[in-house]
Order: sequence, then C-alpha cells, then structure tokens
Amino acid sequence: MSLRNFSRLDEAQMKLVDIHEGIDNTLLILNSRLKQGIEVVKKYGELPEIECYPAQLNQVFMNILVNAIDALEDSGDNSKKSKIPQIFIQTQKLDSSQILVRISDNGPGISLAIQSKLFDPFFTTKEPGKGTGIGLAICYQIVEKHRGKIEVISSLRGGAEFAITLPASSQTRS
Repeated sequence: MSLRNFSRLDEAQMKLVDIHEGIDNTLLILNSRLKQGIEVVKKYGELPEIECYPAQLNQVFMNILVNAIDALEDSGDNSKKSKIPQIFIQTQKLDSSQILVRISDNGPGISLAIQSKLFDPFFTTKEPGKGTGIGLAICYQIVEKHRGKIEVISSLRGGAEFAITLPASSQTRS
C-alpha cells in the first residue's frame, strides 16, 4: 500500500495532496536502510494541501533522502561514531502562496566546489558503478516544473541541507 501511495500510479494529473503523507510514504519505503542506525527527526509545520504531481514530488523526496542516507553511511565508515547519524525534515508555510520543505543531514557536508555541479545531469561524487548521477538533476527539473526552487546549503563537516520551496497552488510548465 505504501509503495502504491508513493508511486501514485493512478494519478497522472495534478491534484491537491498532503506533502507530509508523501514524505512519510517515502520514509516507509526507505525504512530498511534507515534501520542501520540513522535517526529521522521530523518537524512538520501546518501546511495546506498543495497542487502538484504527487508521484514526481515523491521522487524528489526519495532522491534527496537516498543521497542523505548514502552520505551518512559513507561518513560512518571512516569517522568516530561520536554523533548519531541524523536526517532532519522540516516543513513550514512561508506565506499564503508558498511552502518550504527542508531535508538536511549531519553528515560530512558538500564542498563549495561541488555544490555548483550537483544539479548537472550525470554528475556524481560516487565511485564508478555506484551511482548514475541523475538523481539531483531530476529533482531540479521536477521542482522547476512545479514552479518551485531547490537549493543546497552545505559546508564541509557541516552536513547538507536541501531546501525546496513550492507554490501552494501552481500552474506547472509542460
């Protein structure tokens, strides 16, 4: 049922949805990877339902969360386990027309030199065979299609945050 809700295969058009439900379904699908000692902290604000393509936004959440899990797992291999690996998810209503979803981690962070390339197609920091480098490029395209904005805020050893601003009601680009 969670997989069906996540993919929303029967919903090809725009509709009003609860973003929190999409995030929770995505986390449920990733539960086996999160059980490896990664704590998820959710701070959900009160949000209106937003008009969107739900399956596409769920894909954005999935790609960002998978990258956060990968970063936390990779940093846990070669660092002291002094801090609990965490992913923070925060949502808030910015004004009557926009919402903000922040997904961050307390992992190794992303250098400034790499940040400008993150949304480029096929760019990856993973070793050959480990990743295709298209996940964040797809995220950028989906958020742009929803007339939103996605930004990365990070520093080395300071974790990484992806901030997604979306209109509460939208006319998307084709």
